[in-house]
Amino acid sequence: MVSRVALVTGGSRGIGKAVCEKLEGLGYVVVAPTRQELDLSSTVSVEAFLELHRNDVYDVIINNAGINDVHDIEKVTDDEIEQAMQINLVSPLRILRKFVPAMKERRYGRIVNISSIWGIVSKRGRVVYSMTKHGIHGITKTMAVELAEYNILVNTICPGFTLTELTYKNNSKEQIKQIESDIPIQRMAQPSEIADAIVFFAEDKNTYITGQLIAVDGGFTSK
Repeated sequence: MVSRVALVTGGSRGIGKAVCEKLEGLGYVVVAPTRQELDLSSTVSVEAFLELHRNDVYDVIINNAGINDVHDIEKVTDDEIEQAMQINLVSPLRILRKFVPAMKERRYGRIVNISSIWGIVSKRGRVVYSMTKHGIHGITKTMAVELAEYNILVNTICPGFTLTELTYKNNSKEQIKQIESDIPIQRMAQPSEIADAIVFFAEDKNTYITGQLIAVDGGFTSK
């Protein structure tokens, strides 16, 4: 395989970390900026990162970083809306705007945008999060059409409930069991299982699938 370079946001833990490890195992050069290097909530930080890496060329871009605040509509603040839009939607688009031209010149690219099951179905308190995750798939669909002629394939992966560090931190064992009882496959995913799907769409193996929204959720959204 030709040596490929991948940019992965949110690569320090959970699903993002598993993606980085799998790509590295396949021989990819992985760039996974820390929050200090790339703070998606800060326009200044994003601009600084893009300027610093203005001459870099990426074969793969995986927009994985995101935030999920849970509030009923009347408790949603302006700051929450702005932060979620900036991190989950605006900054990923700006990153793509910067690095896609080089992909077009090389006539190769694989882009995977990470959404969520809450970008397919919904749940109380997820109004802001779902808004941004529906939006990220809008980016995927439009760019898939726009970039197909350049051999740049763009897809969305929607992870279901996953046993990340954050899941263990935010839920008791009893709460995890309760959630798992509501999943047809009767368990949460391991980060590596979600990463397998993401990596497939980021690899050369994917030669024809583009513009798709794929749920990796143990059947949760099919109920």
